Amino acid sequence: MEGERCGGGESGDWQSIFEALKSSDVVETRVQLLSKLGDSNLSEKSDLVALLECLTTYWEDFTCLDVSQCLLNKTILNVAAKYLDSDISGCLGLFLGLGIKASTWCAKHLKMTLLSIEESQEEEHCTLFFQGEYFKEEGQNCSFPASNEAVRIYVQEANLSAKYAFPIVCTTERGFMHISSLLRFCFPDDTTYQNSKSMNNLLLDFFSFSAAVFSALARYPVSKEKELIVIVERFILEQLNIAKESISEVKRAHSFGSDVLKVVQMVLDAVVRLCRVYSQAVDWELCDSGTERSSIDHEEAKSTKHVSNIIKCIIGKMCELGILAANDGGTLVTILNFSWKGVVTLLQLGKGALAANVNVPDIILTLISLASESLRRAAEAWSSRTEAISVAEAKRTFLPVKFYLINAVRISSQYPCQAFSVYREIILCVLMISTFGFSLSIEKHLKTASEVLAELLEPTYVHLLNSLLNSAQVKEELKFQILDWLFIDECNSSSSVVDPTHSYWAKSMETIFTVSCEAMTSSRILLLSRVALFLKILKCSPDLEDVRHGIASKLGWLLDVLVDEEVYSSVLVLQVPTFYGSGQTPGLEWQPMLSSLIHSLKTFMVVVSASPVWSEFEFFLLQNFLHPHFLCWEIVMELWCFMMRHAEIEMVKDIVDKLCSLLKSVASTQSDLTLNCPLRKMARSICKILSSATESIVDQVYSSIAGDDKSQLSLVMHTALLMEGFPLNLLSDSKKNIAIRRIITDYFGFIDSLDDKTLLDCSSGVFGLPVVAMSAALQSIEVEISDIDKKTLKFLVAIIRKYRSSMDNVMKDHCRKLLSETLGIVSNMKHLYASEAMEEVILELQNLFISGKAASDTRLYECKPDLASFLAGLGHMEIVESDKNAKTSALWELYHMLLCERHWAFVHLAISAFGKFSQRTSCNHLWRFVPQNAAISFDLETGDEANEERFTSEFKAFLDKEITVTVIPISEQLGLHLKEGLMLKEMAAAALKVSNVDKEAMECESESEIMKIENEKQTQKRRKVPDGISKGMEMLQHGLKVMDDGISEWQKNDFKTKEFHSKFLAHYSSLKDVIDYYLAGLAGSY
Repeated sequence: MEGERCGGGESGDWQSIFEALKSSDVVETRVQLLSKLGDSNLSEKSDLVALLECLTTYWEDFTCLDVSQCLLNKTILNVAAKYLDSDISGCLGLFLGLGIKASTWCAKHLKMTLLSIEESQEEEHCTLFFQGEYFKEEGQNCSFPASNEAVRIYVQEANLSAKYAFPIVCTTERGFMHISSLLRFCFPDDTTYQNSKSMNNLLLDFFSFSAAVFSALARYPVSKEKELIVIVERFILEQLNIAKESISEVKRAHSFGSDVLKVVQMVLDAVVRLCRVYSQAVDWELCDSGTERSSIDHEEAKSTKHVSNIIKCIIGKMCELGILAANDGGTLVTILNFSWKGVVTLLQLGKGALAANVNVPDIILTLISLASESLRRAAEAWSSRTEAISVAEAKRTFLPVKFYLINAVRISSQYPCQAFSVYREIILCVLMISTFGFSLSIEKHLKTASEVLAELLEPTYVHLLNSLLNSAQVKEELKFQILDWLFIDECNSSSSVVDPTHSYWAKSMETIFTVSCEAMTSSRILLLSRVALFLKILKCSPDLEDVRHGIASKLGWLLDVLVDEEVYSSVLVLQVPTFYGSGQTPGLEWQPMLSSLIHSLKTFMVVVSASPVWSEFEFFLLQNFLHPHFLCWEIVMELWCFMMRHAEIEMVKDIVDKLCSLLKSVASTQSDLTLNCPLRKMARSICKILSSATESIVDQVYSSIAGDDKSQLSLVMHTALLMEGFPLNLLSDSKKNIAIRRIITDYFGFIDSLDDKTLLDCSSGVFGLPVVAMSAALQSIEVEISDIDKKTLKFLVAIIRKYRSSMDNVMKDHCRKLLSETLGIVSNMKHLYASEAMEEVILELQNLFISGKAASDTRLYECKPDLASFLAGLGHMEIVESDKNAKTSALWELYHMLLCERHWAFVHLAISAFGKFSQRTSCNHLWRFVPQNAAISFDLETGDEANEERFTSEFKAFLDKEITVTVIPISEQLGLHLKEGLMLKEMAAAALKVSNVDKEAMECESESEIMKIENEKQTQKRRKVPDGISKGMEMLQHGLKVMDDGISEWQKNDFKTKEFHSKFLAHYSSLKDVIDYYLAGLAGSY
C-alpha cells in the first residue's frame, strides 16, 4: 500500500519521499508525505530548489471540492514556510511564485466559501478554511449539516472511523443539527488525531506565509534582475489584493473575522518594513530621469524605480484599505489606523522623491473627503435631534475626523507643493468644520459637541492650513494666491437678509457640506468661518513671516465683511470656545467672538510692530480712523488705544502730532459742529484714543489745539474736542487749571455780551460755542463757582423769555440751542437745584412747554432730551407736595407732558428720567407726577385702554432691566442684531457715498486752486512787501503776544473784577480778529 511504502523510509530521505509523491495519486497520501518532507533538514540550495519546484507542482490550482484538497494546500504552505528562515537566495523567485499561486487560489476559494456560508452548506469545509479546528472539545455541542447522511459523508471524506458510536439527538434549527452527546473520533494513530485536532486555518496560514516571505525579502539586496523584479512586484500586488478582499468580507464571515484582521495587519506591517529596508538601499537622487548616468548608475536607477513602483503599489492598496475601513462604520478600526499610518510612513520614505510617482494630491483629497463625509453624517443625525450630545458620543464622532486630518497634515508637511495643488479643497474642508462648530454652538443641547470639536479638530485644521502657508517649499506668490482666494468678497453685497429665518445660521446643518470649491467665495453660509479663519491666521502670524505682508493687505477685507448684517450679528452675539493652559487637560472658556477678534488683531499688531509690514498696518489704522460703521470704528479705536498704551513714547508723539495737524486741516475747511460732521468725527476719534494716553500726550494735544491761540478756529476745535469727551481729568494740574479757566472765561464772556445782535449775526454752525463747551466740560470735571450758579440760572430764564418773545427764526434757532445746552449745564451741577432762583426757572419752563403760546412749537422737541435730564435732577431738590405750590404744580405738569410722549425714544427718556427722580426724591406721592394717559399706560397691541396698573407694571419692569441681566436665547439675539446690522450697513453705505462725493469735490477744488496758483505764480514772485509794512506787521503780532501774556497773568492774580475782565476780553478778541484779518489780507496781496 502507498501509505506503507512511504511510511517505511527515513524522515531525512527526502529523495524517496519525492519518488513516493510522484507515484501517488491519493490526496490524503500526498498530505502525509509532504508533512514528512517538512520534517527534513535540507541545507543545500539545490535541494531547496527541488523542494520548491515539487511544492509548486503539487499545489492544487482548482478550487477544492472537499476537505482533502484544502489539507493538501495547507500542508504545502506549512512545509514552504519552514524553510523561509534559511538561506533562500537561490530560490526567491520560486517562493514568490508559490505565493502568487496561493494568493490566486485563496481568492477564488474565498468567494466560493463565502457563498457556501450564505447557502448553509459544507460547513465542515468552511471550518477548515477559516476556523482553527475540525471539532470542538469533547463534551461540547457541534453543528453539522442537518442530515445523518451528511454526517456520514463528513466522516468518510475526512478519513475518519467512529471509535465510539454516537446517537444523533437533534432538532432542526436554521438547517443545522446539534449533537449533544460525547463525541470521539478515531484517527489511524494518536499523532494524526492530535494534529488534526489543532489544525490551523488555511487562510491564516497563507497570510502568515506571506508575511514571512516579506520578512525574508528584506534580508536580501534589491533585485536588479528583470524577471525577479517583475515577480516581486506581482507578488506584492497579489498579496495586497487578497488582503483587501478578505477585509471586505469580514462582516460576512464574522466567525473568523477577528483572526483575519490580525494576520492581515501582520502582513501590512511586514510589507511596510520591507519598504523601509529597500528605501535605505537605493539612491533616490537617481529618480530624476533627465540626469545623464553611467552604466552603473543606470542599473542603480532601475533598482530605485523598482522600489518606487513597489511603494507606489503598496500606498495605493493601503489607501483602498483605508477607504474600505472608513466606510465600514467602526468595526475595522485597527485596519483603518494601520493602513493610513502606513501610507504616511511610506510617503516619508525617499526624501520626497516619490512625488513624481505617487499621486499625493489625490491621497490628501481622499483624507479630507473622508473627514467631510464623517461630519456630514453627524450633521444629518444631529440636525433633527433634541436631546443633548454627550462628550463620549461627540468624541466617537470627531476622533476619526481628527485622525484623517492629522494624516493629511503629515502628508502636506512632507509634500507642500503637491498639497498646494488642492489648496482649495483643503480650505473648503477647514471652513466646513469651522462652520459646523458655529452651528453646534448656537443650539444649547449641541454646545458640548461644539466644545469637543474645538478641542479635537480646531488645532489640527489650523496646522493643515499652516502646512501650506508656513512651508519654505511653497513660493511666496503662491501663498498670496491662497490668501487672495480665501479673503476675496464675492458675496452679493446688495443682498440683505431681512427675515432672520432665512439667515445662514438658520439653515439646516447638512447644507454646510453641500458647498463646492467654485461656490466657496460667494457662499454666505461659510462667510463667518472665513472671518474666524482669518483670525486664526492672525494669531499664527508669529510663525508666518513670509505672508505677513499679505495678511496685512487683507485687514481691509475683514472690516468690509464685518459690515455684513449677518457677520455683524454673529460677531456681537456668538461666543467661541477657547482653550488656555498647557498639558493634557487644558482649561476651556467661552469667549465673545468680538473679544477674540480684537485679541487676534492686537497679536498681529505686536508681531509686525518692528518689521517693514508696520507701515501697511499703520496705513490701515489711519485709513479707517473715521470708519462709518460703528463696530468697525470701535475695533479700530481699540487698536489705536492699544498702541497708545504700549508703543514707544516718541512714536506716539509723532502720530499724535500728525493727527492734530489733520484736525486743524479739517477744521479750516469745515467749521460746522453738527453731530456727524467731519470735524466732530475727527475729534471723537482723537478723544477716544486719548482716553488711553499718558498725561504728557494729553497735554501735547491740548497745547496744540487750544494753547494760547484765541482765534475762532481754535475755539471751534476746542469745543469739538470737549463735545466728544476730551479727557480733561487726564491733563496735568497746570494744564487742567488753564483749561478750566479758559472755559469759564469764555462762558462768562459770552453770556455777558449776549444781545439781539449776537443772536442774529453769528453763524448757526458755530453759535454759542462757549456755552456748548461749558456743558460738555461739566460731564468730566466739577466746577463750583458761585458766579456761575447765579449767572447760569439768570441766563436760562433770559433765554426762555427771549424764545417766547422772538419772531425771528434764526434767533429762535439760536435760543433753542442755548436752552438745551444750559439745561445740560444745570443738570450736571446738582447744587443748583437748591438755589432759590430754581423756582423761577421751573415756572418759565412750564410756561414755555405747556401753558404759553410757544407750547405748540414743534421745534421745541429738540430741547426735550435735555429737559428730561433736567427733570431727572429734581430729585436733589426739596419739593412741597401741595396743590397750592406753583413750583410743585409746574413740576407735575412738566412730567405729565414728558410721560405722555408717544415716540419710542422720548418714552425711554421720560421713563429713565422719572426712574432717576423716583430713586432720589423725598416725595411720597409719586403718582401725582404720572398722568392718566402716560404712554406706557396704554395696551401695546391695541393702543387704547390706559390704566394705572399697566403703568406701574411697565415702570417696574423697566427698573428691573436696569439692574438685572436677562438671558435671551442666542437665536433670538441673532435675529435682533440682524435687523440692527442691516440698518447700520445702510447707514455706512450712505455715509461712504457722501464721503466719496465730498472727496471728488475737494479734488476738483484742489485742482482749481493749483491752476489758479500756477497762473499767478510769476506775478507773486515779482511783488514784494515794503520793509516798513513788514516791520509794522511784526510789531503788531508781537504786541498781541505780549498782551496775551499780560492777560493771563492778570486773570491769575486778580479775581475781584471778573465783569471788567470779561468786557476787556471781548474787546480784545474783536481787536485781535480785525488785526488777523487785515494781516492775512495784506499777506495775500503781496
